Amino acid sequence: MGSRKTACLNVALVFTLWLATARAATAQGFTVLANFNSNNGSQPEASLVQGLDGNLYGTTYYGGANAIGDCQPIGCGTVFRVTPDGQLTTLYSFCAKRNCTDGYEPVGALALGTDGNFYGTTASGIDSGFSTVFRITPGGKLKTLYNFCNQNCADGSQATGGLVQGSDGNFYGTTGGGGVYNTQCPSGCGTVFKITPQGVLTTLYSFTGATDGGSPVAGLILGNDGNFYGTTNQGGAIHNPQCASYGCGTVFKITADGVLTTIFRFTGVNGLFPEAPLVQASDGTFYGTTDYGGSGSGLYGTVFRATSTDQLKTLYDFCTLYNCADGANPTAGLVQATDGNFYGTTSGADYFGSVPGTIFRMTPHGRLATIHTFCARTNCADGYAPFAGLLQATDGNLYGTADGGGTSTNCSGGCGTVFRLSVDLPPFVSFVRSFGKVGQTVEILGQGFTETTGVSFTGTPATFTVSQDTFLTATVPAGATTGPVTVTTPSGTLRSNVPFRVMP
Repeated sequence: MGSRKTACLNVALVFTLWLATARAATAQGFTVLANFNSNNGSQPEASLVQGLDGNLYGTTYYGGANAIGDCQPIGCGTVFRVTPDGQLTTLYSFCAKRNCTDGYEPVGALALGTDGNFYGTTASGIDSGFSTVFRITPGGKLKTLYNFCNQNCADGSQATGGLVQGSDGNFYGTTGGGGVYNTQCPSGCGTVFKITPQGVLTTLYSFTGATDGGSPVAGLILGNDGNFYGTTNQGGAIHNPQCASYGCGTVFKITADGVLTTIFRFTGVNGLFPEAPLVQASDGTFYGTTDYGGSGSGLYGTVFRATSTDQLKTLYDFCTLYNCADGANPTAGLVQATDGNFYGTTSGADYFGSVPGTIFRMTPHGRLATIHTFCARTNCADGYAPFAGLLQATDGNLYGTADGGGTSTNCSGGCGTVFRLSVDLPPFVSFVRSFGKVGQTVEILGQGFTETTGVSFTGTPATFTVSQDTFLTATVPAGATTGPVTVTTPSGTLRSNVPFRVMP
């Protein structure tokens, strides 16, 4: 598997090839909100996250104010904020500290904590380059919480996945390297870790590269059962010519105490080398993507559904249409929108430029429709190669980033874009954490909250406090049961996109 940097360069190389081909029509409702220009960042590769203020936050892999060391001359990456109407602000440029102890090249998505701050990782850090965990305020004040490889890399390295906050208030994540070293993993097979908001890290599990998998490049998700679920990019002890000796990857479950269960091992025919986090659907099953593999030639990736036991079904094999018009290589994961369908992106980066990336919609049963093909505008002004997944914000729209393209000429092939896709879905409310006990405070995101008149948990009224027009807190009332939360505002009643789980 190539590095992210190599992938970006490959995309730039195929840019000219694509311009010579026919362009697909721009999807109705597709809007470019902002263009990166290297100075404000370039090559965004992580999904966006909505903040308490209703704005969107993300990272760029390159660009920014600091271009030193391995980042020369393209910049070491940024954290940015963009408003729903497209005003982009650079909050932080990495490598601002001596020897880059604050890290550089952030790949994983930011996680919104219950304290209103964002938590994330960088793929590289310090002169030797072994990753960091950081916290950043909405105003851009960054604190490095942990530098990896403090213990001969037994604590992990190459943190390319995002973090998730558990019910205990700690954050959980993965590293693609470090941990156990053996002939299968000369740089270490990767780890799962827990870190407190203050920066105390505990390694929960070290992969061996054997039947348990290795190199988890994606972050974890918190399942409805309180366990964490994820994928490994390699390992699993199922080898074929596509996977070579690395193994094709796995799906796994791990408890907060570090007990790991391998749920499924990819074979290549049903996908290989997954790079994206899973999503748990409203029916409790898990959906995900593999960047490669499938029943065809094995290059173009799949969408799959998996249970929490050992059953996996391939729902879609990409590049089944002529010239890969349905997309190729879904590097990012899926999001289940409020219409019950899944939305995702294909990067197309490894198909030599014939498809410069797509946005697709897929039903839970696997029926797929391409709703936008990138490079539909002159000189790919709409962007191309979306490595990141989509976010459905509480205004109902889908938001995302494209790794290349845009209007800037400061980067080879463009510096990337931020876009919005309207699919005519209404506003809703969401949670920072969608679970809690009676008496606990719940953070609710949305819009139009200023004159809210009521909040209820499955019909049970709750006390609440409006902090700002896009954020309020409510107390889980006695008698509440698991189900939707509604917020009554002057413009109507907003319903939560997922059920709130009332814990015992």
